Amino acid sequence: MKLTKERIVDAGMAVFAEVGYQNLSMRQVADRLDAHAGSLYYHVRGKEELLALMADRVCRRAYDAGTTALAALPSATTWQDRVEAQVTALRAEIKEHPGGAQLLAESPGMLSTGAFSLMERLLRTLLDGGLPAAHCGIAADTLLSHVTGFVLQEQNQPTAPPAVTAELYADLCERFPLLMGDLIPRLSDDEKFSRSVRLLCTGFAALG
Repeated sequence: MKLTKERIVDAGMAVFAEVGYQNLSMRQVADRLDAHAGSLYYHVRGKEELLALMADRVCRRAYDAGTTALAALPSATTWQDRVEAQVTALRAEIKEHPGGAQLLAESPGMLSTGAFSLMERLLRTLLDGGLPAAHCGIAADTLLSHVTGFVLQEQNQPTAPPAVTAELYADLCERFPLLMGDLIPRLSDDEKFSRSVRLLCTGFAALG
């Protein structure tokens, strides 16, 4: 098949999922495409440009998912609901890609216009909601950092819980009663994420 920038990005995403950010190389991408590494440089100048294209793809798809989520909201929705719709769509999109959270974190430094679009719309939502302009940048950064960290935790959870003896469990319950006890509710990741975003928005609203 003919090499194209889109195919190279596809292969880059696949290799990235297997070897991670630091170990990604143009040679591995070329091997995935059954091509010579030199032929990739006619379409992509190098690893840095490839990573930028990959980050931009993730961010643009997240932006489009956010657009769909916003369009589904009632006309009289609050700015908090609009924020939650955007970051929930972003979380779902970057979870689709192993390493997606890291690509999102790196995207501003790569001058990703997709990332800029996400931030611009989030800033506009906060401004329209009455948040003072002096606080909007920090609020938007906090939201995006929260999404990134939350997904990193989700993607790095062990596939099975660690083996715990009855003796160790009893010791943990004694030492960490709040963490191990029943006082603090156990929530699904989806509910935890939703509540955390609402808590952040409640704090932002107090600044107005």
